[in-house]
Amino acid sequence: MKTIIIGFLSGIISGMGIGGGTLLIPSLVLIIGLSQIEAQGVNLITFIPIATIAIFTHRKKGNIEFKYTKKIAVSGILSAIIASLIAVKISPDSLKKYFSVFLLLMGLFEFFKKEK
Repeated sequence: MKTIIIGFLSGIISGMGIGGGTLLIPSLVLIIGLSQIEAQGVNLITFIPIATIAIFTHRKKGNIEFKYTKKIAVSGILSAIIASLIAVKISPDSLKKYFSVFLLLMGLFEFFKKEK
């Protein structure tokens, strides 16, 4: 039941395009008991169908700026290859700390950024 609730909440956040992994990964680690790297793997594989549905919905509403997607996709693919090779070599504790710092910095950025 816990995984269903976590998936539901993560799906809501993902569907909005605001990063369901920021909820999914900590939930899998803290509530389910997965290691950081296992949680990240689950996030990656579940991201595919969730993102596919969200893409269709956002595209239908005209919310996708295609002029940015090619450069972001190419650079994202290249950095994902490098980062995934690094992630599997880092200790789980270090990986968890890096992810925690990332979430903290993103939270601070969102909290203090000025609205347009």
